[in-house]
Amino acid sequence: MALHSAPRLGVVVPSGNAAAEPEIGSLVSPEFNVHTSRFPVLPGKDLRGRLEKYNDLLPEVLGNFGGLRLDATVVSCTGSHYLLTPEGDRALCAELSERAGAPVRSAALAILDTARAVGAERLVLISPYEPWLTELSRAYWESAGLGVDRVVKVRAGARFSPYDVTTGELVAQVREAELPEDAVLLFTGTGMFTFDALAELGRDGAHTLLTSNLASAWWARDTLGLPAEGADAHPLLRRLAERTGARSGAGSAVVASS
Repeated sequence: MALHSAPRLGVVVPSGNAAAEPEIGSLVSPEFNVHTSRFPVLPGKDLRGRLEKYNDLLPEVLGNFGGLRLDATVVSCTGSHYLLTPEGDRALCAELSERAGAPVRSAALAILDTARAVGAERLVLISPYEPWLTELSRAYWESAGLGVDRVVKVRAGARFSPYDVTTGELVAQVREAELPEDAVLLFTGTGMFTFDALAELGRDGAHTLLTSNLASAWWARDTLGLPAEGADAHPLLRRLAERTGARSGAGSAVVASS
């Protein structure tokens, strides 16, 4: 597809997030062009204060795209949307979609969309968050109808820091947890690099592997009618597409939230 005529995907990210753009860009390339707007730096605010402020700033940050016509936009920050509950998240995204004249979806809702596609009813959270944010995440998923069987707390060294988790740390800590082969693993956080870890962990067994960025790309492709199982689709998307067929064929129930 010619660059000038390719669909345009907007991505809104926190200022320090280095993972969302390259991961989502890789997942939707070459069919999409990706355009980014960043939340402002908020000096003096702790993490929770920043997340709370992001929801207030979101209409302004989306407005920074100006006259650029976007076909869809994903808000690539799950933490701020955990504060809203799924119902509040859907209401906000519906309002933003109406303003923008094109679909706007949070990464958290995109995860719910993808969980529904694979027929997931229960999750194992792979969380690099601070404990309070992990609990907010758990509450969000459970409120949406997804059971959380277990939480694997991932550290970068001795700290909870999604941006700093290495592939080696992520793989080692997931493997140490000895998770059931049929588990659906959700790697939380848009700012944690996951591609290399997923490629390695995918060789371990039959786990269904979900991430915020993978789900965001899945939602964008599905919204604009581009199949994830296409020959040009990223291998992680094709692997996920295989899981949709396997789980639906097995009669798994569908998550009743979108």
